[in-house]
Amino acid sequence: MDDSRAQRLFGESLVAPGDLAASPFRVDRDRIVSSPFFARLAGVTQVISPGGAGLLVHNRMTHSLKVAQVARAIAERLVKADKSDLSEKLGGLDPDVVEAAALAHDLGHPPFGHLGERVLDQLARNRLRIPDGFEGNAQSYRIVTSTEIRGQATIGLNLTNAVRAAILKYPWTRHGTARYMDPPPRGAAPIPDDPEAGSLKFGAYSTEVDDMAAARAPFAGRVADWQQTVEASVMDTADDIAYAIHDLEDVHRVGVLQQGAVAAELMAWQRWGPDSDPTRAGGAIESLRRQLHRKDGWMANDDAFAAAVELVRAELVDGLLARPFDGSLEAEAQVAAFSANWTRRLVESIELIGQPAVRSGHVQLSVAQWHEVQILKFVQNRFVLARPDLALHQRGQARLLASLVEALLSWLTDPDEEERIPRRLRDLVELADTELPDGTPDRLGQARGRAVVDFVAGLTDSQAVGLMDALSGRSRQLWTDAFVL
Repeated sequence: MDDSRAQRLFGESLVAPGDLAASPFRVDRDRIVSSPFFARLAGVTQVISPGGAGLLVHNRMTHSLKVAQVARAIAERLVKADKSDLSEKLGGLDPDVVEAAALAHDLGHPPFGHLGERVLDQLARNRLRIPDGFEGNAQSYRIVTSTEIRGQATIGLNLTNAVRAAILKYPWTRHGTARYMDPPPRGAAPIPDDPEAGSLKFGAYSTEVDDMAAARAPFAGRVADWQQTVEASVMDTADDIAYAIHDLEDVHRVGVLQQGAVAAELMAWQRWGPDSDPTRAGGAIESLRRQLHRKDGWMANDDAFAAAVELVRAELVDGLLARPFDGSLEAEAQVAAFSANWTRRLVESIELIGQPAVRSGHVQLSVAQWHEVQILKFVQNRFVLARPDLALHQRGQARLLASLVEALLSWLTDPDEEERIPRRLRDLVELADTELPDGTPDRLGQARGRAVVDFVAGLTDSQAVGLMDALSGRSRQLWTDAFVL
């Protein structure tokens, strides 16, 4: 083992609760799953809020567990097939590292999933004037690296270089140079509504840039500065697979994904192809085909696209969706078989690539399976995420988060309440203040803004609702277990 891969930010002598394994990477895995940050994910939305659907649907924790399962399977398969030691030349591929990174990749996701991420980013940039804004991946990295300021060693997880590097899907900061590449790496393109604000996706805030550099140091000269490590690429690919397949299970179980609408779209495109009317059935998937050629010409292939449409139509539309989910053992078996068959096919198609395209990683799905994932994700985006009833709830959740940020900021700035501010919020202000460089304009305001964002991002869905109910006077219960202050 390369010792530099196993180095930690704060030295090897620090022992965390739950450190029982001999392997440093297994130690990392144990630190992640025993942390309160991981436990919180059980109450955070994946696609459908866990508070409204019971045990039927995935939350961020069960999603992370499945990503870890898929990621480890990919890593073990690639290690076995790697006869030329390409993975070693690229910096290493350890299944324990991959599993740990997969378990940690969503630690920073705020309440209400990706909707919460977008809202907090807009508030951070536009309301709180924080140049880095908010990003779920960067927040995950902040959680595992954050340092205490009272002489204690760390309140982060003090993970090894290899695992921290594997968490970095987007190994650049918001204002890094990756966005100026032509083409930019996937995720590095500027924010559509504010091109001067930096990259849309990024892996670390400016406050953690030194930690990111330390994590990436063992890979210098092996992978490009902007490129994922092999282990990060495995985790990222597994995340894509889990999203494409397991989230479809959820929307099928709750009856949201309707066979007729999906069938009409896919079959219309199969009939009309490139001549599909943009305003009618078939037009949306034709737009996807054209978008793939614009953005991912290195992989886009019309024959593979058509074959993927046909396979999804046959196995999803005529298979899984042909019978509404009724909770029976037979229905559960059908969902399990669909998920297992698709996951196995995708995992078995994955290859290790020495010289990938800029918008790819060293780990790739084969051409056929890459297109299949694009079609599955299209079905989710088109027929679930674009639904008006989902938008109704998300608009309410967005207003709740905005109101919560304002209420907490008002509490922080009330001189009469200085002694009654929640201890964690005060600690976060102090931490944020120490991170800011000398001469920062409105230093206290910046620190308070980052602290409020960190505080809100660390809540579950129900904690965010309960806290806002209390702050707005709607809750009549003085002592509650909805949140702890």
